Amino acid sequence: MTIKIHGDLGSGSLRRVTTAAKLMGIEIERINVDLFKGESHTPEFLKLNPHGLTPVLQEGETILWESSAINIYLAEKANSPLLGKTAKERSEVLQWMFWSGEQWRVFFVLLFDERVGARAMGKPQNIAVINLALSKIRAAAQVLDTHLADRQFIVGDELTLADIDIAAPFSQINRSKPPLEEFPNLYAWQQRLLDTVPAWAETKGELDGRMDAFFSAVGLTF
Repeated sequence: MTIKIHGDLGSGSLRRVTTAAKLMGIEIERINVDLFKGESHTPEFLKLNPHGLTPVLQEGETILWESSAINIYLAEKANSPLLGKTAKERSEVLQWMFWSGEQWRVFFVLLFDERVGARAMGKPQNIAVINLALSKIRAAAQVLDTHLADRQFIVGDELTLADIDIAAPFSQINRSKPPLEEFPNLYAWQQRLLDTVPAWAETKGELDGRMDAFFSAVGLTF
């Protein structure tokens, strides 16, 4: 049965799913949803995800939103080591994926919304929100920098879904300008992913092409 993934190429969340699918050799049918045109808020799309967010997986009667849940679903379907090679590793992968959602990615979204989204919509930036996001990002980045001081990957000795989840905010750093250069182990880990995981580099190219075209069209540079 065909696995459909609805999403916008400019989304770091979609990037997590398409990267994981490529790594696991899972064929997907990509259904474009133009977030800039409001296509995720049409009545038809809201039947798939009432939050009006992407990506969304659709396989027969199965509908899933939230990238982490989608990637776990795909990994279980493929019996993939991306979810960990042992029960212990699986627990650690899930720990870091949940941590990423609670302590990490959400603050990059806030920063992007204020430093990039607000400009695109001609609205003033909320400095208080920016400062909160930067404070939370620095605190979480310090945890990651220490964790990565003596390891190549977040869990175990191979790439897992934890790496993909935690690397996702790097998708927009050239636009939202978080202070990640302050954390050399974290920054080096992300560069290793780009250098050694072709699927991660490929999806970065897709995302950058989409975002650069949009911002060029509205006259914004970063």
